[in-house]
Formats: sequence, C-alpha cells, structure tokens
Amino acid sequence: MARWFALKPADAGFFASAPYVFRYVKHFDATPEQVWDSLQSDESLAAWGKTVTSLTWTSPRPFGAGTTREVSTGPIKVRERFFDWTDGSGYAFHATEANAPLFRRFAEDYRVEPEGAGTRFTWLVAIEPVGPLKLPFKVLAPALKAAFGRAAADGEKYFASR
Repeated sequence: MARWFALKPADAGFFASAPYVFRYVKHFDATPEQVWDSLQSDESLAAWGKTVTSLTWTSPRPFGAGTTREVSTGPIKVRERFFDWTDGSGYAFHATEANAPLFRRFAEDYRVEPEGAGTRFTWLVAIEPVGPLKLPFKVLAPALKAAFGRAAADGEKYFASR
C-alpha cells in the first residue's frame, strides 16, 4: 500500500504568499461552457493529454467547495480538497496528501473567462517545498514550471482539435 504524506492546508491567500507561483494563460478554441464542462467531467485534465495520467473524483456530484479528488502525474499522486468552486467560472484546491514528501503546501487555481469566440484559461500553481527541498527547488523551478506548463498546452491542443 502506498505511503501518504500530509500537506499543510492552503487558501486563496497562498497564491500571493507562496515561494513559487507559476501562472499560465492560454486561449482555448472553445466556449467557456465547454471548457468548464471539461474541467468538471469525470476525466477532467486527464482527457487533455498525457500530463495528467489519471484523475478520480472522490466526492459525489454535485461538486462544490469541499469536493475531493485524487490525481496522478506519472508516479506522483496527490489528494486534493477544493476550497473554492464557482460554477461556470473556476475553482481552486489545495493538496491534502501526496505519495512523495515533496511539498509542505501545494495549491492550484483555474479560471475560465470569455475571450472573443473562445475562452481565456488562467491557471495558477502555488508551491511551498518541504524544508530539505528548498534549495533544490530554486534550481529546479524553471524545469518544474515548464513541466506544469505542458498541461496548459495540452488543453490548448485538446480544444483546438475538437
């Protein structure tokens, strides 16, 4: 059985105070309703490409603040709890546990807004590494930002092909 490591909770203020905040803004060739439907679908980001390898909602529908899910990106698994859910326009969550001791706190925020005939997708990733990883994170941050950015690029390709 996998070992799980507890993370400290985070809220919206963490996006302003985290040591690392990665911001991605993409234009999706889909309506905000289509993007929102995809984000809350059973597959969610896992449908967009290979970056997210599995995603399981662990709360019943309808989703809202307090909803939970488990997400895998290759060997790394994270359990998440949503602290913000605004139907049709966005949600935010913090990780409660991970199967590797990488983060002290971790949170993400997704926003969907109309932009011309499509959607402006804004995604924030906020990270506070565990103590022993603070120094390596300084060196690895650009590579980590690029790795997370692949998921946003996956979304752009996903909606362009539909």
